[in-house]
Amino acid sequence: MSDEKNIKLEIITPNKVVFSKEVNSVTLPGEAGSFQVLFNHAPLLSNLTIGQIKIQNVDDTIEYYAASGGFAVVLENVVTVLSETTERSNSIDVKRAEAALDRAKKRIAEKAPDLDYERAFIAMERAKNRLRISQK
Repeated sequence: MSDEKNIKLEIITPNKVVFSKEVNSVTLPGEAGSFQVLFNHAPLLSNLTIGQIKIQNVDDTIEYYAASGGFAVVLENVVTVLSETTERSNSIDVKRAEAALDRAKKRIAEKAPDLDYERAFIAMERAKNRLRISQK
């Protein structure tokens, strides 16, 4: 790690390492609300919800990612995010996200007795999040 006051950020999904480099800060969608991690942050383990990951790179550019939830570990200026899915804003397939949102809304509206409402609601929230982040 360099002498600057940066943190190492790694975002890992089951399929690949989505992001791995030094950054100025990262803002994560914690279960109790969004929180920002800067240099020398206290050790932390947090559940993450469906939401936005905002990264401020060392060159002051900003990147946005759509996260499906997961966990974050902060320890000794290293932030590790473990998530089922995480997509960069400019990589989101908007048509696919719109189709997923439509499917989830239809399932919920049908009110089928065997429908897993929690699963349908989560699918709807993920699709909404992906569409919201794709605009950034």
